Amino acid sequence: MFSSQILDFYFSLPNSFTPSNGVETIFPFENPETRRVMEIFFNKYYADDNPRTLIFGINPGRHGAGITGIGFTDPILLEEKCGIANILERRSELSAQFICEVVDAYCGPEKFYGDFLFTTVLPFGLLKNGKNYNYYDDKETLAYFDGFIKESIKKQMAFEGAQKGIVCIGQGKNLKYLETLNKEEKLFERIDVIPHPRWVMQYRRKEKEKYIQTYIDTLVAAKEGRNHA
Repeated sequence: MFSSQILDFYFSLPNSFTPSNGVETIFPFENPETRRVMEIFFNKYYADDNPRTLIFGINPGRHGAGITGIGFTDPILLEEKCGIANILERRSELSAQFICEVVDAYCGPEKFYGDFLFTTVLPFGLLKNGKNYNYYDDKETLAYFDGFIKESIKKQMAFEGAQKGIVCIGQGKNLKYLETLNKEEKLFERIDVIPHPRWVMQYRRKEKEKYIQTYIDTLVAAKEGRNHA
């Protein structure tokens, strides 16, 4: 089942990374409550063999998936929208709020997660000076994680049911990395792209409904394997 593949992937990740330059890792998968919540979530929405389109974000944030272990969720929305009660730290994340509205616009969690899987290029989070950090924010960090990232993406693309077309979240360095990787490894048949939800919420909030529709249109087109104008 898809749920077993996902959980096996996350629960077998090594927690032995020691990047330099003051960068620290956020590794939630050893927290018993996070593991419990992840098992409930993935067994609720992915306990089947249906195909999914993978949506690749950057790496988990400290207030969202860095706590829950589930892409673009936070502990509050996980309980309110998915009915999964938890005792995780009560944090709210802007990106998760936007994605929650996208999921609702797509006819709700059952339908959305039946078609898509949120994941990230780097499966765990990073911090520097107590703030979220991206895997590509400096060359040394990218070089340190590069081999591991490539193997992680290959493992996920090998999931039974993982569609060969993916969606990239972020129109800048995250997209560039995936495009470069694909030139080297030919892992994806196509890469569609959507703007990062935090960018929308910080800089285009007044146009939020337009970007929700952009997400829906792009995701539907990606799922159907057609171009979105």
